Amino acid sequence: MAGGQQTTSLRTYALTRLGLALPMVLILLTMVFLLLRVAPGDPITAALGGRLPPEQLEERREAAGYNRSLAVQYLEYLGNVATLDFGETIVDNRPVTRVITQNGAATLELTVVALFVALLVGIGVGLVSGRYRDTPVDVAGRLFGILIYAAPVFFLGFLAQLVFAQWLGWFPTSGRASPVTSYDLDTPTNLFLVDSLIALDFSAFSDVLSHLVLPAVTLGLVTGGVFIRLIRVNVLQTLQGDYIEAARARGLSERTVMWHHAFRNALVPVITVVGLQVALLLGGAVLTEQTFNWPGIGSELIRYLNNRDYIAIQGIITFFALVVVIVSLLIDLLNAWVDPRVRY
Repeated sequence: MAGGQQTTSLRTYALTRLGLALPMVLILLTMVFLLLRVAPGDPITAALGGRLPPEQLEERREAAGYNRSLAVQYLEYLGNVATLDFGETIVDNRPVTRVITQNGAATLELTVVALFVALLVGIGVGLVSGRYRDTPVDVAGRLFGILIYAAPVFFLGFLAQLVFAQWLGWFPTSGRASPVTSYDLDTPTNLFLVDSLIALDFSAFSDVLSHLVLPAVTLGLVTGGVFIRLIRVNVLQTLQGDYIEAARARGLSERTVMWHHAFRNALVPVITVVGLQVALLLGGAVLTEQTFNWPGIGSELIRYLNNRDYIAIQGIITFFALVVVIVSLLIDLLNAWVDPRVRY
C-alpha cells in the first residue's frame, strides 16, 4: 500500500512539474521573440543592410515574413519551435537546426566532460574539506574553491594554454582534433569521442581526448567551485545529525560512519544543483570555445552576433532555453525519486 502511494505521489508530482514547465517555456520563448525585436529595423536589414540594394532587401524581408504584423510573426514563431524549425541563417543560408546538430555536438561533448570534471573536483575536495573541518586541509580546500569560482574562465583558459601547451607541450592549444583525424574520422554522431570508439580507432580517440582535456578541465574547474562549497556545507550539517551519533554509538567504525552515512546523505543536494549548473556550463562554454577555438555552438553564436544574424541568434538562444528547461525538469524528477520529501 505504501509503495502504491509513493508511486502515485511521484506520478502526481511529475504531472504537476510538467504542467509548470509548459508556461515557463512559453514565457522564455516570448522573451526571446520580443527581445530580438526591440532593436529598430528587422533581422534582414540588420544583417544585409548596405550589402544589397533596397529592392532586394524588401524582397528578402517579404519572403521572411517581416512585413506582417508582430502577432502573426509570434504565432508563426511558436509553430516553428513546436516542430523544431528554427529558421535559416541569413549570412550563410544554413538551417539553424543543422547548426545546432553539427556544432551543438561539440558543445555537448565539452559540457558533459566538463560536468564530470566539476563533479570529480567538487565532490572530492568538498568531502575532504568537510571531513577535516578547520584544519589546514579545510583551509586549502576552501581557498581553492573560492579561487576557481572567482577566476574568469577565459583567464584560466589562457593560463592553461600557457603552462600545459606552450611551456610543457602536453596538450594542443585549440581545435577538437588534429587535421588528419578530422579528415579521416567517420562522424555519424558528430561526437568525436563516441565516433572514434565506435570505429575502434584508438589513435583518433587519444588525439580527440588530448584536444578536449584543456577546455573541459578549464570549464569544469570553474563550475566545480560551486560544488566544493555545497558539499562542504552539507557534510558539516550531516555530521551534526542524530543518526550519525547513533551510528557511532552502535560501535561502527569512523570510516563506515563517514562513507555509508554522512557522505551519502551529503551528496543528495548535488542532484538539484547539477540542473542549475547547466545554464552556467552553457554560458561558460561560449567563452571556453572562444578561448580554445572550439567549433561548438557558442562559437557560432558569437559569429552570428558579430554579423547581426538575428534569425540564427534567435534559434540558438531558443534552443539553449529549451535545453535548460528540459534538464531542470529531469533533475527535479530525479530528485523527487531519490528524496520522497520533495514530492510533498
